[in-house]
Amino acid sequence: VQLVESGGGLVQAGGSLRLSCAASGFIFRIIPMEWYRQAPGKQRELVAAITGAGSTNYADSVKGRFTISRDNTKNTVYLQMNSLGPEDTAVYYCRASGSGWSAWGQGTQVTVSS
Repeated sequence: VQLVESGGGLVQAGGSLRLSCAASGFIFRIIPMEWYRQAPGKQRELVAAITGAGSTNYADSVKGRFTISRDNTKNTVYLQMNSLGPEDTAVYYCRASGSGWSAWGQGTQVTVSS
């Protein structure tokens, strides 16, 4: 199993970024996918989740600003982030979890300047 995130970077407050997570080594279309983030000195927190069928859930802090989606033909999950603020600065990780297993990507840094 391999998960590779990309798309992070430095953006000004109010800006947007789209993160991607390319997956391999498992049957992507049936596996729920999640985006987490971890800010310095804080615990890793769940940001958004999507089932294989496309049902989504979001943390209250990102509802209305972030959108999780997936392309099962490309084995990729996305996180569109709009109206970014300094509080969104963190390392963002994608996670896949199946029956009895889970896997994490290496993370991608998102820095929002005020």
